[in-house]
Amino acid sequence: MAVKRMDNVGIVVEDLDATIAFFRELGLELEGKGSVEGEWAGRVTGLGDQHVEIAMMRTPDGHSRLELSRFIRPSVVADHRTAPVNALGYLRVMFAVDDLAATLERLRPHGAQLVGEVVNYQDVYLLCYIRGPEGLLIGLAQELGGAG
Repeated sequence: MAVKRMDNVGIVVEDLDATIAFFRELGLELEGKGSVEGEWAGRVTGLGDQHVEIAMMRTPDGHSRLELSRFIRPSVVADHRTAPVNALGYLRVMFAVDDLAATLERLRPHGAQLVGEVVNYQDVYLLCYIRGPEGLLIGLAQELGGAG
């Protein structure tokens, strides 16, 4: 087997603190926050001299992580946050939640907006997409009683 696990998904943001607060409200835990800079980091990313603030967020089960990055140097060169659901590239991150309605209520003060509507998929899941901080596309799924 070539892959042992997926360590994290990276998301570049402008407001690191607001994004951390949003994902904390969703239920993720801040595992650590720091700064990465220097020639070695630029060799990995191909960006040369870079300086990035990073926060690692962990799901409660400890199996999944989001790496939130704010680039100080070099400047951000593209913005995909407002791309529609059918755009190429990064689409969304999906989270399983206990209570979809309560989760939406908790996230609204942090800027969450429903993209379409909450849909019941074959009495197995309640599903929706939201736009979170900075327009990030996030999926939420609540397993219903019929799910196995």
